[in-house]
Amino acid sequence: MNPSEDPLRFITRRHFFRDCQLGIGAMALGSLWQRDNLLRADDTASPGSARPPQFSPHAKNVIFLFMAGGPSQLDLFEDKPQLRRFHGDVIPESYVQNQRFAFIKRDAKLLGSNRHFRQYGQSGHTVSECLPHLASIADDVAMIKTMTTDVFNHGPAKFFMNTGYNRVGRPSMGAWINYGIGSESSHLPGFVVLQSGPRGPRGGAPNWGSGFLPTTYQGVPFRGKGAPVLNLNHPEGVTPSHQQRFVEGVNRLNTLRLQQVEDPEIATRIAAYEMAYRMQSSAPELMDIAQEPQSVLDLYGAEPGKGSFANNCLLARRLVQKGVRFVQLYHTDWDHHGNKGTELGESLDQRCLETDRPAAALVQDLKRLGMLEETLVIWGGEFGRTPQGEPRDFIGRDHHIEAFTMWLAGGGIRPGFTLGATDDLGYFPVQDRVHVHDLQATVLHLMGLDHLKLTYRFQGRDFRLTDVGGDVIHSLIA
Repeated sequence: MNPSEDPLRFITRRHFFRDCQLGIGAMALGSLWQRDNLLRADDTASPGSARPPQFSPHAKNVIFLFMAGGPSQLDLFEDKPQLRRFHGDVIPESYVQNQRFAFIKRDAKLLGSNRHFRQYGQSGHTVSECLPHLASIADDVAMIKTMTTDVFNHGPAKFFMNTGYNRVGRPSMGAWINYGIGSESSHLPGFVVLQSGPRGPRGGAPNWGSGFLPTTYQGVPFRGKGAPVLNLNHPEGVTPSHQQRFVEGVNRLNTLRLQQVEDPEIATRIAAYEMAYRMQSSAPELMDIAQEPQSVLDLYGAEPGKGSFANNCLLARRLVQKGVRFVQLYHTDWDHHGNKGTELGESLDQRCLETDRPAAALVQDLKRLGMLEETLVIWGGEFGRTPQGEPRDFIGRDHHIEAFTMWLAGGGIRPGFTLGATDDLGYFPVQDRVHVHDLQATVLHLMGLDHLKLTYRFQGRDFRLTDVGGDVIHSLIA
C-alpha cells in the first residue's frame, strides 16, 4: 500500500509520544509530577516544592524556639559556686580588659545566682528551679554550654543568630533551608513564624526574611488567633468562584511576563497567589487546636482561642505534621537588665512559667508521635547574660556574648549530651567553644545540606549562611 494512502500504519510509538507532548495526557502527567514533586529542582513554576538534600539527612523539619532578649544561663543552667562565693566583689581586670558591654562598666560587681540547681536524669544535666518541666526531659536534650556570638546588641545579635550576619539583608536560616530542599507541604508555606509575649522581637521581619533569595523562601508570620494570615479570607462580596477566576487570570498574565523576562520573582508571585488560595481552606483548619484531645491541650497548657507560647508550640507540632519545613517561635521578653518587668526575680519566673511547660511538652509530644527523630528542636536566644550584675532598680544582668547556653533535641542530636564547659565565673569557655556559625553549619548538616556548598550568587559573589566560617559539630550528632 502506498504510505501516503494510510499514514497511520507508519507512525511508531516514538512518533506518538513526540507529537502528543502538548495534549491533555501530557498536561495530566505534568500535573501528577508537580503534585508528587517529581519536576526538576529548578522548575520555576514551583519554587517551594520539595527537593532532594545533598546527602542523607538526620532531620526533615526544624522548630526553633527563640527566646528573644537573651535568657540568663547563670540563673537557668550554670551553677557556679565560685560566683556566689565572690558575690559583690569587682571582677578581676583580666576578665574584662578587652571586653565591650552594652550598659555596664568594667568595674561592675559579680552577681551570684540565688536560684537552686540540681542535676537530673541519667545525663546529669544541671537545671535550676526555674525550669522544672525541662528537668523532666533532661535525657532527651543536648546542652551546649559554650555558645559564643560576635554581637552584643539585640537587633544585630538576632540578625546574626538567624542570618549569619549582623545587618539587614541576608537570608535567614529557615529561608536557606527552604531554598536548599524546599517544603513537603503544598497547602502551607515552607517557613512559618509564630510570635508571643508582650511585643515582637527587635529587628522584626528581617529575622525571618529571605534577603537576596527569592521571596518565596521567606518566613510567613501566622497570628495566634483569628485569621492566621491577614487578608487571607475572601473579601466581602467576592465568591470563591470569582476569586478563583481572578487568581487564574492574574497568573496567566504573570506567566506570560515570566516567559518574556525570566525573572524568578514573577515565579514567586505566581506561587504566592496559588498558595494563598489553597491556604484559605487549609490554614483555618490547622489553627483550630480545639480539635486536639483534651489530654494534649493539658500537656501543653494550651487554651484554644488565646494567643500564647503554649498554643504556638502545639501549632508548631501541627505545622510540621503537615510538612512545613521550618517553624520559628519568638517569645519576648528575656532582656533582664533589672528594670521593673525585666529583672531576674518575678519577671524571669514569669517568662519561665510561660515557656517551660510548652517547650518540654513539644519534645514529649513529638516523641509520643514518633516524630522527634526527624524533627530538630532548638531552644535559645541571641546571647546570654553577664556574671556581673547591672546596677538598676532591681537585680539584673547585662548582655553577654562570650558564653551562653542553648539546648537541642531530636533530629539526630545526641540525647543527654553536654557540650562545653565554662570557667568558675561562667565568663569564658574553657572547653569546646561553639560559635553561632558552627551551630548554623550543624543545623544545615542535620537537614542534609553542606553549609559550604549551599550558596547563592549575588552581586558577583557566592554567599552562604555561615559567611566565611562555621564547622559542623560532629560530637553533637548521634
